[in-house]
Amino acid sequence: MADGSRIAPVLSTPANHILDEDALPTTIEPESPRSPETIQIRYEIDRTVAEIRQRGWKRVALQFPDLMLPDAPAVFEALSQKFVSEKKPIRNKYTNPEQSSFHVGEKLHSIKGQPLSVEFFILADTSYGACCVDEIAAEHVDADVVVHYGRACLSPPARLPVIHVFTRQSLAVDRVVETFKSTYPDRNQAIILMADVTFASHLPCISGILETEGYRFVFTPDIVHNPSSPLPNRTVPGNVLLEPSQLRNWRLFHISDPPESLLLILSSRVSSIHVFPTTNTVAEVTSAANVTASAALRRRYALMTSVTTVPVFGILINTLSVKNYLHVVEHVKSCISASGRKSYTFVVGKVNAAKVANFSEIGAWVVIGCWESSLIESKDFWKPILTPFELELALAGDDKRIWTGTWVADFETILAGIKRYPIDQPINKAEICGKDLTRSSHDTGGSDSEPESVPPEFDLRTGRYVSNSRPTQVRRDIEKGENQSSQHGQLVRRSKGDMTRIGDVASPGAEFLQSSRTWKGLGSDFQIEYENPQDGSIGAPLEEGRSGSARGYISAQSQTRT
Repeated sequence: MADGSRIAPVLSTPANHILDEDALPTTIEPESPRSPETIQIRYEIDRTVAEIRQRGWKRVALQFPDLMLPDAPAVFEALSQKFVSEKKPIRNKYTNPEQSSFHVGEKLHSIKGQPLSVEFFILADTSYGACCVDEIAAEHVDADVVVHYGRACLSPPARLPVIHVFTRQSLAVDRVVETFKSTYPDRNQAIILMADVTFASHLPCISGILETEGYRFVFTPDIVHNPSSPLPNRTVPGNVLLEPSQLRNWRLFHISDPPESLLLILSSRVSSIHVFPTTNTVAEVTSAANVTASAALRRRYALMTSVTTVPVFGILINTLSVKNYLHVVEHVKSCISASGRKSYTFVVGKVNAAKVANFSEIGAWVVIGCWESSLIESKDFWKPILTPFELELALAGDDKRIWTGTWVADFETILAGIKRYPIDQPINKAEICGKDLTRSSHDTGGSDSEPESVPPEFDLRTGRYVSNSRPTQVRRDIEKGENQSSQHGQLVRRSKGDMTRIGDVASPGAEFLQSSRTWKGLGSDFQIEYENPQDGSIGAPLEEGRSGSARGYISAQSQTRT
């Protein structure tokens, strides 16, 4: 059982799976095309055009989430109509007036044969989450600005300016008001009326109706680009600006289901949270659900304590566009190194279980992404996945790990907490991660275990002793002892637990490859003759392999398909 837990699950399907697979479900019929008036209002064409003209941008990238891609041609055409040049049309292979105004794969710099003063590029299949601005794809087309459509995390971008168009979604305002009144019968309560960005345009109307109903202390926040705000990306009441703890006296009424990360953040900041769902069954809603994040917080804390003895961490960089992401990467590396552990860095697009399961030597993962996408809650992943804030708590000592339930996700708050601890000071790096890394230099001879001065570590889940939870720290201690012994002219026997080194650096990954992996690359599954020549020959004999396509290789010997 213990050996089986070290092997990653089989994530590929058997060869005959395609023969047994059920028929694909019937394709869902696409929605009917929206009218030009609907496109103008929902995608805020006039506001977008005004901002483009004001700033003088010439190359504009239009980023759509998957659900809005059917509207992309209509949005492009509506924007292009505003920038048709008065010059004589240029007719070439891109500008044929007989063709439709939009073609997949065609360069979008003309409409119905008329050259445009502004070029538009449609971005689809985003590199990372749909809530983030895809600066990578925009830079591929040398865009001056990105117009981001749909809901957004509003994380500050690193390079390009952004126009956010949240798209105005329909909402049953009367139903919301009735639900609000039934949820808060006391009209003297302090209540924050908040909504997802796609429904935020309805808040002034709802707030006005509630004011006429006698609700005097309803605060409707404005949208701001500040994930570090006590209400992420929202303004706060005046008394909260002076004293942030006053937010605990406010109740929150949220329109639409909030993201899990937002729920975890707000659970420790406001008195209570009621959610009005915006699903298709909204007509049946009579009261807002009182949601709590207690179970989710307990699950996250259990996840943190499960990785306290992990020797190797993987850092998943899940964004290249959010401001300060490189500073957070360096901070995470610094904390892991200061605790005597090893880290490996990976740059990924959309994280899934199959990608991370390829690296069995990684004991836990840390995701560097926007404040929404950094939280990954899924049972499909083989190893725990943490946020940078959770990593700091996990690396703290058992006697120093005190969590009040506060949960932090934005980069600014994480970095603000380490300004007192410069990264280039090792002792301070150890303090911020809650570890005293001081070790004695004696007794590092031929023992298999860590130095006797190192306090024993136990897995909090199983109660078992962990002998090598700090591989890089132990390696430094061994080298220190060897250097001191060599200065006195003494012979030193290397430890049996000495780790494989690459470029004079201890490498747990190389150690895992050498000791645990059964397949180590091409040629690793047979004896190479030139390593142990019997008759003085050099090199291995060449053999003709198989040829053909992957669905049916042809063997050179039998000429049969396999």
